[in-house]
Amino acid sequence: MHSLSSDDFIDTAPQRRLGRAQLAGIVLLAAIGAFALLGPWLVGIDPAAQQLDRYLEAPSLAHPLGFDQLGRSALARLAHAAQLSLALALVSVLSAAIPGTLIGLLAAWRGGWPERVLAAIADAVLALPGLLLVLLLAAFAPGGFWPLYVGISLALWVEYFRVVRAATRILMASPHVEAARLLGFGPLHIVRRHLLPELLPRLFTLMRFGFAGAVLAMSALGFVGVGLQPPTPELGVMMIELLPYYGEAPWLVGAPVLTLFLTLLGLLLLSPEKETA
Repeated sequence: MHSLSSDDFIDTAPQRRLGRAQLAGIVLLAAIGAFALLGPWLVGIDPAAQQLDRYLEAPSLAHPLGFDQLGRSALARLAHAAQLSLALALVSVLSAAIPGTLIGLLAAWRGGWPERVLAAIADAVLALPGLLLVLLLAAFAPGGFWPLYVGISLALWVEYFRVVRAATRILMASPHVEAARLLGFGPLHIVRRHLLPELLPRLFTLMRFGFAGAVLAMSALGFVGVGLQPPTPELGVMMIELLPYYGEAPWLVGAPVLTLFLTLLGLLLLSPEKETA
């Protein structure tokens, strides 16, 4: 005799194949990620080492991006800047997604006053613009990593909380979850089998936009001079440093701009294609 389990109440939907745009996005992000991860090791040049006699030296086979205004290897600086920007954005997004998701699940599961208190805290954080929150924290430690990391994480977690809380409240009333609860399955089983499979696509979308927003925020803060400070190699810092030399060496300022553009393009291409009837 077949014994009932909560899996018997799950509708099995056909898996969607990745579209060409999504594959292109994965390849593009993989290439950028490999460059950020392995680039500093493969280039093997100190990004802060100066050779003033190589001022704005043109690209060559040995140095594909040439040298900047202080005789530093532009490729070495770009590799370290990509690694720093992407790593800090990834850590910030994960630090916002994990607690935001857990708090959202807790609020929807418990309801009552815990949900009201958590929702009030989220509304209070949401009332303060995220970029302003980062600027306030950066004012206490200009040029530091921690203000950017903490500020971006605090600005992002609210979105995960609100989306997970709203979706979980709907899912908790679904026949699948109600059947699992009547069968005596515990919260961990219900979350793992019923809630997370439905929440993961939404969370993945939020993480893509959050990652893109974090990279843009760090670059914008570096560009206006209130984020990371020179000589730290960071995409926004490189842009503002090299902008005065765009007429003499346009490839130098174009390299960090292109890296940022390709990163955002790869994230955009990961969006699932709409199904046509």
